[in-house]
Amino acid sequence: MDATDSVDATDSTEATDSADPWDDGLIARRVTEGAAAEHAAMVEARGHNAPPAAPLAYDGHLRSRLDALRELVGLSRTRLDSRTLAEAGRVLDEAAARRRLSGQHTVVAIAGATGSGKSQLFNALAGVAISETGVRRPTTAAPIACSWSDGSASLIERLGIPPRLRRRPLQSAEAEAQLRGLVLIDLPDHDSAAVQHREHVDRILALVDAVIWVVDPEKYADAVLHERYLRPMAGHAEVMFVVLNQTDRLPGEATEQVLDDLRRLLDEDGIALGEYGEPGATVLALSALTGDGVGELREVLGQFVAERGAPARRISADLDTAAAGLWPVYATRRRTGLSEEARDEFAARLADAVGATAAGEAAERAWLRNANKACGTPWLRLWRWYQDRYEPATGRLPLRAQADEEATARQRVEQAVRTLADRASAGLPAPWAQAVREAAVRGSQGLPEALDDLAARAGLPPGRPPRPGWWPAAVLAQAAMTILQVVGGLWLLGQIIGFMAPNLGVPVLLMVTGIVGGPLVEWSCRMAARGPSRRYGMDAERRLREAAAGCGRARVLDPVAAELLRYREVREQYGRVVGVGAT
Repeated sequence: MDATDSVDATDSTEATDSADPWDDGLIARRVTEGAAAEHAAMVEARGHNAPPAAPLAYDGHLRSRLDALRELVGLSRTRLDSRTLAEAGRVLDEAAARRRLSGQHTVVAIAGATGSGKSQLFNALAGVAISETGVRRPTTAAPIACSWSDGSASLIERLGIPPRLRRRPLQSAEAEAQLRGLVLIDLPDHDSAAVQHREHVDRILALVDAVIWVVDPEKYADAVLHERYLRPMAGHAEVMFVVLNQTDRLPGEATEQVLDDLRRLLDEDGIALGEYGEPGATVLALSALTGDGVGELREVLGQFVAERGAPARRISADLDTAAAGLWPVYATRRRTGLSEEARDEFAARLADAVGATAAGEAAERAWLRNANKACGTPWLRLWRWYQDRYEPATGRLPLRAQADEEATARQRVEQAVRTLADRASAGLPAPWAQAVREAAVRGSQGLPEALDDLAARAGLPPGRPPRPGWWPAAVLAQAAMTILQVVGGLWLLGQIIGFMAPNLGVPVLLMVTGIVGGPLVEWSCRMAARGPSRRYGMDAERRLREAAAGCGRARVLDPVAAELLRYREVREQYGRVVGVGAT
């Protein structure tokens, strides 16, 4: 803004002071202190007596998205850090705060760089010199509010603008009808050297319903504007105006050339342009100094305010931005979860660690030993008893072997848990993958000891193994063979000592029958015992496998499945936030 601008603004003020009571001009200090105090009092009295406006109402789709985001944040607080959820929490807070306030007003901020003429445009829209203009930089030191209708006090208070910086435009029935419901905010320069000014800009830009970006022919391509503001706010194109000011300084067709280049830069920023009836940012060219194009902006702005859809569109755009920031921690393009194959493999690894196969084989051998004891020849049982009794001790070797087996079993359990955790967390976003792995690790603590207890309790059933129906007949047959051997032997002994008459045929036949029949009965019983003993061993192995699988499921699989279920829930909620059924 040059010195001529300041003179013109001063002339405008002098021309309207006597005609319009709302032209207070306090900031520019172009009226007396008494007049300024009088105008300020009138503004406050009118705002104070205004009836409260009806609160803002969101449509069903936006309410559903907000509810989904609130549920999403609640489900994620224990899994994500507060910094990750900070923007989502801010959007929820601002949406709730804005909903309680007027739905009949639209808050629009005018933002721009130093010298872009935004304060001059602010005054042109208001029809009176409210915001100071001139060659001194920065000119606007604090946000200034101008409302075209009553009931906007709570909205302005939300922005933190004190009553002394609240103004009313030039009283005009036509202007008030055209811009009724508009609350216009003149912001400090976004590139101001004063840190406090930039803080004002950033704070208020996050709260207003729409933004008018004012650029000039010299700084419309400024990197600070595009990289710090326009590009991050690309999703807010529907509540954004980009105004090329000071076109009076451009000769001939230069205005169209600059506008085309400006549109190109906005396209590179990812900002959709509202051309040909499509939703997006509105791009205009005007001169606030000469008034050329200001009427078109006022008309477009009036239609925009009359729709009363800017607050909801702003909240929806904030939701989109927050959802895009949360994409890495919620969304995945891979299928996640535990397959039945992974569950079965985990159970098989635990069964191997607990020695289910060996336990089944031991049960099978125990059943066969009992069968041999009952159906074997007494002489063979006596020999086995003798061997078991007089077999020398093996020293410490079994103890070392048992310790080695326990260590190996523990390693197998740890490996099974690691493999399961890796498969369950594959494809998950980092926070949820970490939560799954932590759940698996917590569940694995004490798992080897629990499996050892299971092996001791569930390996072999208590008591003797069950006996098949043919077992008593085999025992009687073996006893008969033994009796034949004893009778034949005593008969021969009686003949040798002369107690009985010589007759070798019958006693020898009895002894041979007993000697051959005993092993034959034992062999037959062994063949018949293979099936029952195998089934008995398989039952013992199955019980131990089921017990190991149950222990692993309760300690590891269920906590991991709970984390995966929680992730599926938050993923569904995230899908509702972004406006789709699932992601």
